[in-house]
Amino acid sequence: MNNENIEIVKDVPKLKPRPDDAHKGDFGKIAIIAGSIGMTGAAALAGLAALRAGAGLVRIATPKSALPIVASVEPCFTTIPLDEDKTGKISAKAINKILKLLDENDCLAFGPGVGISASLRAILETLLKQENLKLVIDADGINNLSKIKDWPEILKAELILTPHQGEMNRLCSALFRDAIPNDRQNQALMLSLNTNTTVILKGAATVVTNGRQLYVNTTGNPGMATAGSGDVLTGVLTALWAQGLTDFDAAVLAVYTHGLAGDIAAEKLGQISLIASDITEALPDAFRKI
Repeated sequence: MNNENIEIVKDVPKLKPRPDDAHKGDFGKIAIIAGSIGMTGAAALAGLAALRAGAGLVRIATPKSALPIVASVEPCFTTIPLDEDKTGKISAKAINKILKLLDENDCLAFGPGVGISASLRAILETLLKQENLKLVIDADGINNLSKIKDWPEILKAELILTPHQGEMNRLCSALFRDAIPNDRQNQALMLSLNTNTTVILKGAATVVTNGRQLYVNTTGNPGMATAGSGDVLTGVLTALWAQGLTDFDAAVLAVYTHGLAGDIAAEKLGQISLIASDITEALPDAFRKI
């Protein structure tokens, strides 16, 4: 792939200082569609991280039977009960309540811990078709997305994708007949350019690109290879995007801060004992350092 016209970005953007007369509406209202029975932690981690990343109002939309568990984790985010199927996953009957969230929030995230089902794919397909929607898709959201045929053709929302390598392989295999490039930068560029999305390809030296700019992250450590780490990133990313940054700048700042928080936590606890909630707890120190 010809990368001559790609701008290599090395500087990490920053949030503007908060004015003295600010109120919570100035810093973004977000909704995170997440969780299912047995996967309530993903929803809670994303919500906690979004709060620590400065979102003014965080709502977690989750299956109604999972809601008491999610709500018990943190009183500072609110919760929205969604219709569910017999397995405890979000049902297609929840679509009207989910569409209502579009008018009430600056950004939506979809995916952490939701599972995979035809109903979830139908909900996601409806979201993809919404104009003026800022949408982050992560985790099971990406696994559902990879099963929607020719989804770029219906895409009207502004989209940030956050696949790890396995999810990237599934996305690309479903979309492209050509062989997937071996190097991660060209993989991310290929997906971004062909889908008109911003892509965060997670892993060591996380790659961020919108097809015109490319950033390779310099923070993070192997201790962050732990369940829930990606959910924390989703919360941080959605919160930063809602605070007025562009999709690319929000993605760069999110991966840098997420990795820095992981480094701070690892320095304190060691890489072996590091868990995702340690990354969330280190976010305040990471933001102070930036």
